[in-house]
Amino acid sequence: MKLSRTVAYAVRATLQLAKTSSEAPVPCSRLASEGQMPERFLLQILRNLVNHGILRSTRGVDGGYTLTRPPAEISLLEVIEAIEGPMSADDLSADGLDDLTQTKLQSALVEITETSRDQLEAIKFSQLLEPPQEIEQRPL
Repeated sequence: MKLSRTVAYAVRATLQLAKTSSEAPVPCSRLASEGQMPERFLLQILRNLVNHGILRSTRGVDGGYTLTRPPAEISLLEVIEAIEGPMSADDLSADGLDDLTQTKLQSALVEITETSRDQLEAIKFSQLLEPPQEIEQRPL
């Protein structure tokens, strides 16, 4: 499965916010800079995530973006569908196939799509965060 650049930026920004220990909003400029993403493009992506209830936007000098829920409650599927729209198998254009073959193909694609949706829904952003680094203790 290949993610579009837009989805990749959305995932990256959501992960950055999930890693943030402070509850203070993070400005788009900081997310763009730290994530090496174009700020204007990222701003559009963040607005989309706000519109889908994944992020909260705060205006003002100390404004920026925060997650609306803990990372353990936000799925990879939510972020992908906020950007790309609902995953579906409705886009099948199987011209030239007989009806039976087209029906079987459509059925297979629906099953694959549902399996993919279930797996992406099961992946929460808390699982994608790197575990804290353990400090190696050396004997004195």
